[in-house]
Amino acid sequence: MVTAVRHLGPNWYASVMGTAVVATAGAGLPGHLPGLRTACTAVWALSLALLLTLLAARALHWTHHRDQARAHLQDPATAPFYGCLAMALLAVGGGTLVVGQDWIGLRAAVVLDAVLFGTGTVVGLVAAVAVPYLMAVRHHVHPSEATPVWLLPVVAPMVSAALGPLLVPHLPAGQPRETLLLACFAMFGLSLLATLLMLPLVFARLVTGGPLPLALTPTLFLVLGPLGQSTTAVGKFADFAPGVVPAASAQAFSLLAVLYGVPVMGFALLWFALATAHVVRARRRGMGFAMTWWAFTFPVGTCVTGAESLARHTGLAVYDGLAFVLYGVLVAAWATAAVHTARGLVSGALLAGPRPAPVALRPVTARTTSGADR
Repeated sequence: MVTAVRHLGPNWYASVMGTAVVATAGAGLPGHLPGLRTACTAVWALSLALLLTLLAARALHWTHHRDQARAHLQDPATAPFYGCLAMALLAVGGGTLVVGQDWIGLRAAVVLDAVLFGTGTVVGLVAAVAVPYLMAVRHHVHPSEATPVWLLPVVAPMVSAALGPLLVPHLPAGQPRETLLLACFAMFGLSLLATLLMLPLVFARLVTGGPLPLALTPTLFLVLGPLGQSTTAVGKFADFAPGVVPAASAQAFSLLAVLYGVPVMGFALLWFALATAHVVRARRRGMGFAMTWWAFTFPVGTCVTGAESLARHTGLAVYDGLAFVLYGVLVAAWATAAVHTARGLVSGALLAGPRPAPVALRPVTARTTSGADR
């Protein structure tokens, strides 16, 4: 077991995120489909089990393979995945209040979510500072190496912003509730501005440098994460603001949910089409399964919850329909990634060390393989 986890990188937390969002996104769909909530609760329980398993495995990794763990931090293709640890904690915690309370009770759900939210938020804020710092002073990256993976650490606070409001009603009335809600709004701004700084680098690399390497092509879907999650966040602010902040501020949050969410969701759909076209091209050129396929799950799930938010705040049936369509895509992507991951674990291929790259390609691919394919 100790040897098996040597090459277990932080990117594996993406599987926890992708599983948890299937539960939370499904629970928010309009209507009452028989058995859907029970199924979502079971998926949440699976995400909790996966989280606990990965936390234990990563603890072994850091205990017995510190050289490899340090190498991950020094690798610009792998270090950004530390944002996934924060988002995995947050995603499972949010699912605890959305559906997990059905099985463990409200009191236990609030306690578990508070622990996971608090821990995930701290980890996410540290990653949002530490990883860009390492990229600046240690990694010495070139603009031609920019990929959507660079967004992961700065997106983590946006997940806190979107899921933190769920805890607001469980705090004492008055300043505790308002403080948490406005803290979430601050993290929304922090993550949004950081994303706006990073995203042009990714887009410029894509337009001027050509398509990403085949194994990294699915990471284009990571751009959907901050778009869908920020739309979800402003919707949550509007949901929980009444009675927590002054009436004028609550009204402003309601306006923001629509005035911000509608155009951002429009851009998300544009990027979804662009990323899909790149993935189809890569698939035709022989793109095989890699752990980057989990990028098809959580970011799409945030677009589902964003569409659900817009459906609530605009009353338009078109957003209900969009949520159902995107949820179908999410479930299909999750099932595909889960099956291939299970096969890779059974065969041992996904936990094996990265293959040496050809000498001519080593400066480019040696970095990306360790972070994307493992």
